Amino acid sequence: MSVPALHAVPPERTALLIIDMQRDFCDPRGYAAQAGVDVSLMRRPIPLIQALLAEARERGRCVIFTREGHRADLSDCHPAKLQRSIAAGARIGSQGPLGRLLVRGQYGHDLIDELAPAPGEPVLDKPGYGAFHATDLELLLRARSIEHLVFTGVTTDVCVHSTLREAVDRGYACTTVADACAAADPQLHEAALRMIAGEGGIFGAVCTGAQLLGRAAVAAV
Repeated sequence: MSVPALHAVPPERTALLIIDMQRDFCDPRGYAAQAGVDVSLMRRPIPLIQALLAEARERGRCVIFTREGHRADLSDCHPAKLQRSIAAGARIGSQGPLGRLLVRGQYGHDLIDELAPAPGEPVLDKPGYGAFHATDLELLLRARSIEHLVFTGVTTDVCVHSTLREAVDRGYACTTVADACAAADPQLHEAALRMIAGEGGIFGAVCTGAQLLGRAAVAAV
C-alpha cells in the first residue's frame, strides 16, 4: 500500500470524510441488518476512525460527515433504488426497530454515538451513494480551499467508492484509509481497494491508519 505524504499538505487544505457511519448501517437493528448484513463488519473501523477524527481535530483539518437517507415522502428516492431495497429485503421507508429505514430524522438515520460530530462540523445528507450527487459538498470544499480528501466509512464498495470516483473527476487528491473503511463482504472490500490502487493509484493513494497516523498501532487510541 502506498503511504501518502499527507503531513506535507497544509492541514487547512485537507478534509477527513467520514461516510455513512449511521445506525442504519452500523447498528444490529438498522437498515443493513434488516437486509441480512453482518453489521459487526461495519463496526470494525470505529476505533480507527475515532483516532483519525481526533488527529484531524487536533491538527485543524476539516471534518465532514455524510448520511445516506431520504425525505419522509421518499420524493428523492428513485423508483429503481426503492426496488433495489425491496429486493434486498429492507424496503426504504418501511418501519424498523430504529424508525423508518433510511429516512431523515429517524433515529436509525443518525450517526452512531461513537462518532458524534463536534459543534460546527458539517453533516451532509445525501439521497444517493456518492456524496457529491444532489448535495452542496463541492461548495463546502471549495469554500474552504480543500485540495486533499481522506476517505473513511462504509461501504468501501458502494458509497465510499462512489464518492471517491466523483472526487477524482473533480480534481481532488484522494487517500483511502483501507482499515478505516468496511463492506458487507470482505472480498468486495478488498476488490474495491485493489481498484483504487491499480494503474499506479488511478483513484488515489491507499494506506493503513497506522501509516497515515505515523504510528505502529492505533487500536488503543
